Amino acid sequence: RIGMLHVICNSADEAKVVLSQLKMVVRPMYSSPPIHGALLVKKILGDPAKLAAWKKELSGMADRILEVRSLLRTGLEAKGTPGTWNHITDQIGMFSFTGLTPTQCERLISEHHIYLLKSGRISLAGLNKANIPYMIDCVDEVVRACP
Repeated sequence: RIGMLHVICNSADEAKVVLSQLKMVVRPMYSSPPIHGALLVKKILGDPAKLAAWKKELSGMADRILEVRSLLRTGLEAKGTPGTWNHITDQIGMFSFTGLTPTQCERLISEHHIYLLKSGRISLAGLNKANIPYMIDCVDEVVRACP
């Protein structure tokens, strides 16, 4: 299986409708994944030029995630958000443990429409230079509102 889809909705109600439709589409794929994904990977990784291009794109994406981690940490520290935030840059990968409590996560979801697991785990792939200030402001707000 390969691929990822992000959907940005204008409201929680719209997000519920979209999610229910997406679940109907992806459920059969989990039970019986199509072969075209594997064939696509074979086609790209089996061609030296395409493999080199893929590695370049992969490196760019990894660098972007590192940049997002850095921006998030420095933004929270510059804002004086209570707590320590070094764990954001100490971790690696597309996901990050934020250190937020379940109550803080629930507030991020319900008040700010930032979606993450209640364990505090969030996908950094959805963050970018345009929305990172919003993320910083919202994390600061929930940490101060729900210490």
